[in-house]
Amino acid sequence: MDYGMPFLIETETQQKCIELCRQLGLQFIEWNMNFPQCQLSQLNPDYLNQVRVKDGIYFTIHLDENLNISDFNTRVTEAYLATVRETIALAKKIEAPIINMHLAKGIFITLPDKKRYLFEEYRDFYMQNMRHFRDICEREIGDSGVRISLENTGGFQPYEQEAIELLLERQCFGLTLDIGHSYVVGDCDLPFYDRHGDRLLHMHAHDANATHNHLAFGDGELNLESALMRARKAGARVVLETKTIEALTKTVAYLRDKRL
Repeated sequence: MDYGMPFLIETETQQKCIELCRQLGLQFIEWNMNFPQCQLSQLNPDYLNQVRVKDGIYFTIHLDENLNISDFNTRVTEAYLATVRETIALAKKIEAPIINMHLAKGIFITLPDKKRYLFEEYRDFYMQNMRHFRDICEREIGDSGVRISLENTGGFQPYEQEAIELLLERQCFGLTLDIGHSYVVGDCDLPFYDRHGDRLLHMHAHDANATHNHLAFGDGELNLESALMRARKAGARVVLETKTIEALTKTVAYLRDKRL
């Protein structure tokens, strides 16, 4: 099973991140497009392919967490769809197997009795945009083998589950399980993942407790061995998604000590 690392704010540059990945003996880096260093304009495919060939380190890509492919402002949606197209083109050039993404929950209105999500209220609009997104991605990816993997965050709303199942109708889509995100919401999404166990492609792994995510392995309450076994059975790769070099180094040491 391949283990990788995210781009970390402490590494500052792509080069420093690659060097740390090499030092820790990890197989890949996930470029996070929330960082300025990981924008499409900064990710040079020639350089990244040189690293891939020379060092045996490959790359996955995490789309900007603000990305909203069903915004009610169509100009905003068009900009995000263009970003997805360009990211797919880069992934094909550098043979990145995974583009990871969050689904935007959209705006909610807080009423006296509950929250009402606008994507739920205007579900036809939302699902129409999801179909459009699905068809664009399938066309752009073609037979390249790139997969777009959908990550859990704060528990999927029913309209999100419906949208994901629509996307999973195409083989170019799959699932990312973030085990820390899952734990802090009572693992409410695990039945959904169990129903689609054959589509698990990717895992974001970090320890967690009731109030904190992204802890080093061994610093929280998760059954890490069980979670990693799920990834292993599915053939999923695992990003060790800590936020500091210290936590990442501790996590790698934990894996080696436990022979995971």
